[in-house]
Amino acid sequence: MLAARERCRTAGKGHGHTTRMHVSEESDSGILPMNHSNKDGKPLAESEEGRPLIKENTRQPNTYPTQSGKRVSQGLAGVRKTARENKEMKFTALLHHLTVDLLRESFYALKRKAAPGVDGVTWQEYETGLEDRLVDLHGRVHRGAYQAMPSRRVYIEKEDGRKRPLGVAAVEDKTVQQAVVTILNQIYEEDFLGFSYGFRPGRNQHQALDALSYALLRMKVNYVLDADIRGFFDNLDKSWLIKFVEHRVADPRILRLIQKWLNAGVMEEGKWSETKTGTPQGSVISPTLANINLHYVFDLWVDVWRKKCARGDVIAVRYADDTVLGFQHQTEADRFLEDLRERLRKFGLELHPDKTRRIEFGRTAEQNRKRKGEGKPETFDFLGFSVLQKHTEKEFIMN
Repeated sequence: MLAARERCRTAGKGHGHTTRMHVSEESDSGILPMNHSNKDGKPLAESEEGRPLIKENTRQPNTYPTQSGKRVSQGLAGVRKTARENKEMKFTALLHHLTVDLLRESFYALKRKAAPGVDGVTWQEYETGLEDRLVDLHGRVHRGAYQAMPSRRVYIEKEDGRKRPLGVAAVEDKTVQQAVVTILNQIYEEDFLGFSYGFRPGRNQHQALDALSYALLRMKVNYVLDADIRGFFDNLDKSWLIKFVEHRVADPRILRLIQKWLNAGVMEEGKWSETKTGTPQGSVISPTLANINLHYVFDLWVDVWRKKCARGDVIAVRYADDTVLGFQHQTEADRFLEDLRERLRKFGLELHPDKTRRIEFGRTAEQNRKRKGEGKPETFDFLGFSVLQKHTEKEFIMN
C-alpha cells in the first residue's frame, strides 16, 4: 500500500513552475465513453483519444463545423489536420486565418438580443454598415491597432441569493473573440479529452448527462465525488493560462489578443477596475480559455492519476468547471480528493469546502447503506439536475 501511495504521489508531482504539468499527454481509451443510439448493433467507433466518432470527427478536413455550425475554410482545416498529426506542434502563424469572411461569420454567430457592452452599441446597430466596419476591424487587428474594451459588469442572482458577476463585452470584441475561438478550436478539439463536454463544437449538456448515466450503469461506481472549484472563472491565474496556451500557440499576435482581453478590466458604474485574476464570465472566449486551463490543470492529470494510482474503476465527466467523478473504492475516492486539493493549490485554485463532497452512490450503495443502517443513498446535482438512485440499483433518475 505504501509503494502504491508513493507511486500515486509521483503522478503529476512537480519540480518548480514548468508548464508541461508533469503529466503524460497521451490518452488511451477515454475515461468515459458517450452512450449514443446504435440501431445497427455494431460497436461505436472511437477516435484515438477515446472520443466517439461523432459528426464533427467524421467529416472531411475542409468541412469541420465551427460552434455556429458553419464550415471552416480549407486553411483552418489544414490547421486541424496538422494539430491531429503532430501533438507537439506549436503554431507560429495563425492570425492570417482571421479574415473578413471569418469576422462576418463570427458576427452572425453572436446572440442578436444580447445586452450591449460599455460602448452601448447593440448587435443591430453594429450591423448597419457592417462590411465597412469589418474591413476596418480586420485592418486594426492585423496592424496591432485593435484595442479591447473593458467588459461591462453586471450581476445575476444565484439560487442561494448571492450575486454572480458577469462581464458583458462589446459587440466588436465579441466578434474578434468568436473568430479567435474558431481558430483555436481547430487545435484544441484535437487535444481535449473525451470526458470534457462544455462549450465545445458538437457537444452539449445532454451528452454530458447521457455520459454520466451511462458510466453509472456500466462501470463499477460505488462512490461519487461532486467537485466544485471555488470561483473558478474569477480566480483563474492569467500567467498560468498564457503558459498553457503557449504549449500549442506560438503566434505572438494571437497571444497578444488574448492578453488584451484578459487585461481589459471591467467597468462598473462608470469606474474602471483592473482584474488581476480570472477571465470575465460571460465573454465569448472565456469558456475556451477555461477549457484550455482545465485541460492542463485537471483533465490530463486525472487521466494519469487514474492509470497510475487507481486499482478500481474511475470515471469523470466535466462540463466547464462543473465536474463529477466516480470511484469503485472509497479509499481511492478519498485519496483522489486529497491529491486534487494539492493539485489545484499549485495553480491558485481551491475546491469549495461546502459544495465539494464524497458520497456513497452507485451499484452497491443502497445495499451497503442498508446493511449499515444508514438509509437511502444521498443525491448530487450536475448541470442543474438532481441525480437520484432508484431502489433497483440499476437505474438512475435525473430530475
